[in-house]
Amino acid sequence: MNSATNDLNLKDLRNRHPNDISEVICELNSKERVLAFLLLPGELKAEVFTYFNHAVQEEILKQLGSTDTAEMLENMAPDDRTEIFENFPDLLIKESINLLSPEEKRIALNLLGYPEKSIARLMTPYYIQARKGWSVKQALNNIKRYGKKAETLNHIYVVDKDNKLIDDIRIGKLLMADEEQTVESLMDYTFVSLTTTMTKDEAIEQFNKYDRAVMPVVSESGVLVGIVTFDDIFDEIERRDTEDIQKFGGLEALELSYTDTPLLTLVRKRASVLIILFLGEMLTASAMGFFEEEISQAVVLALFIPLIISSGGNSGSQAATLIVRAMAIKELGLRDWWYVMRKEILSGLMLGLILGAVGFLRIFLWQQAGFYDYGEYAILIGLTVGLSLIGIVLWGTLSGSMIPFLLQKLGLDPATSSAPFVATLVDVTGLIIYFTIAASILRGTLL
Repeated sequence: MNSATNDLNLKDLRNRHPNDISEVICELNSKERVLAFLLLPGELKAEVFTYFNHAVQEEILKQLGSTDTAEMLENMAPDDRTEIFENFPDLLIKESINLLSPEEKRIALNLLGYPEKSIARLMTPYYIQARKGWSVKQALNNIKRYGKKAETLNHIYVVDKDNKLIDDIRIGKLLMADEEQTVESLMDYTFVSLTTTMTKDEAIEQFNKYDRAVMPVVSESGVLVGIVTFDDIFDEIERRDTEDIQKFGGLEALELSYTDTPLLTLVRKRASVLIILFLGEMLTASAMGFFEEEISQAVVLALFIPLIISSGGNSGSQAATLIVRAMAIKELGLRDWWYVMRKEILSGLMLGLILGAVGFLRIFLWQQAGFYDYGEYAILIGLTVGLSLIGIVLWGTLSGSMIPFLLQKLGLDPATSSAPFVATLVDVTGLIIYFTIAASILRGTLL
């Protein structure tokens, strides 16, 4: 290692949080990175590895010997190991799994066998269970025997002879009980659980609904097969929200992080949406061409085109953002479309009146102050702009709020009703509204 790396005290490094250690190691060059990683103890090595990005994980795994790789994967939590495998090439997954012990190999293959979006991919089979006929003392002895490997000790899970979940008991309740009491005496037969067929999004809803730090996972027949902890759910929430934000920003969702995504992939993801938006914006030119005669007779109308279309696009983007987020957290569903429409009609009218009044006053005051001469029909121009803003902001608000419902009805992700798509739609229709109102008010004067 170079002099900078020599200054790094390995003992101090071991005392840091695994995420901090991963950040330090990632700052090294490729050769030093692998060497520093190899110097870590076995269990810490497994923890640190889970915090590396996918590119660094693959790089290190390819350079480790089979013994080091096997040791690291054996020490890794099954759910973390499954998440890592999901992002590896098939050949590397196969090679890595073959290095595991028979028991860990069975667990890894079992987890990878579930559908990619199912919550079962995130579960761990390491938990503490008990039988209702046991004494509290027996249950505590079981915790001492298997607790070190368990993912969490928040709850113990009571199962019957067929391993079906019948209750969960908080560890604190168990510790406060008399040793001679039976586990059944502590049970209330009330518990919440996830099923292996649930999607990750459905599981997130359950965690939010019941405010739990950990939840058991059962099969369709009720057999306890694992648990999912909130740290894994939190990672999934972050991943889901990142995908939604990227879609709402007007690009295809990235499979990897921004830093790990190759340049050509990044360009491809962004170009496809930009082309669609560009073709849509070409309709704006067509709309202006249709009203070319009006523009040539009253050039002053062209001054307010950016103002008009930006106001409509902004109001539409606001509405879309509010509705998409409300739908994401299940605050709104398809059945609420009429409630939203009524609310957004009132909101759009009020916002349009506010902006319309500001637009009218701006033209009136500029004319009176002599900042710009709009001619003898300045009041009519101000009225045209004001009424246009009311119509366009109302239309933008309605479009932005209803498009997410339409997409969900069609089975698409509401997040794809991104701000750029709403803005493009309102740009084109906004011009039609603007010049239609202008033609009605100014006909016989400027036009």
